[in-house]
Amino acid sequence: MRLIFLATAALPTRAMHAISAFLGLLLFIFVPKRRRIAVENITLAFPQMSKKEVQETAGRSAASFFLTFMEGIKYQALLRANDYIRLIKESYPELEALFLKAKAAHEKAGGCIFVTPHIGNWEFLPYVSSAVGIPLVVVVRPLDNPYLEKLIYANRAESGQLFIAKTNAMFTLQETLRKGKSIGMLPDQSTAKGVSIQYFGRTATATPIPAMLATLYKRPIVVIACCRRRKEGGFTGYVSDPIFPAAGYESEKAEIIRLTQETARVMEEIIKQFPGQYLWMHNRWKTYKKQNLWAKDVVKPDNVL
Repeated sequence: MRLIFLATAALPTRAMHAISAFLGLLLFIFVPKRRRIAVENITLAFPQMSKKEVQETAGRSAASFFLTFMEGIKYQALLRANDYIRLIKESYPELEALFLKAKAAHEKAGGCIFVTPHIGNWEFLPYVSSAVGIPLVVVVRPLDNPYLEKLIYANRAESGQLFIAKTNAMFTLQETLRKGKSIGMLPDQSTAKGVSIQYFGRTATATPIPAMLATLYKRPIVVIACCRRRKEGGFTGYVSDPIFPAAGYESEKAEIIRLTQETARVMEEIIKQFPGQYLWMHNRWKTYKKQNLWAKDVVKPDNVL
């Protein structure tokens, strides 16, 4: 893996795109289950797409999955350099405005809950937040291989932000908000311990943790994303307006569900703009035989927005 990391860092950008497309093709050939899930998810999320468009979107999604990690390795050293962030700001004025919007939300609230779907390059976001002065604690899923986990953690830690395993992370997240820092999460995957929401017109489960923290500490949820530009190359960003918990609500449970649904709706807006960069291979609409009480409430969009 160390040799792969070194080789990836030396690759030209065009070669990196070609290799990621090839790896995505291999994945769909040798893991047909993931191809089937991706095609089914895209077909149901975008019923207006033709079969050819669905297949092409699924292929781009698989390539994007590999490209995300290759980009993270290649650009890691550059993203740690303040001069590079300054160059990005000068080259893309719209990104400078987004950086300032995110920092303003963090400072005004005394800490935010930043969430991003698995789209584009989510690995860049800790580096960007560190460069613009947002102290962040990022929740990640531990890898099964402890040696690979140590290698990837060492690379991520170079962003200057703190990464914690999602298992038993609640106490650390609460302490983070109490200290005026922000949280980074990728809450768009299915979970048995979740609330039922509507996602692309279908019932799905979503973690209530961001909404629970928002209601408990009166902090906003902000949806962010880093996506690749279609034609001109480079990257573009997205920072939503803060999603605040209501000033007064009769039911804390209903408010948590409302915030979770609204967060999912905003993530949908981003995904619809860049469908080929979203992780469709994940069984996002998975059903569970055993779900906790949260997941029994099927919420329709009209009831919560």
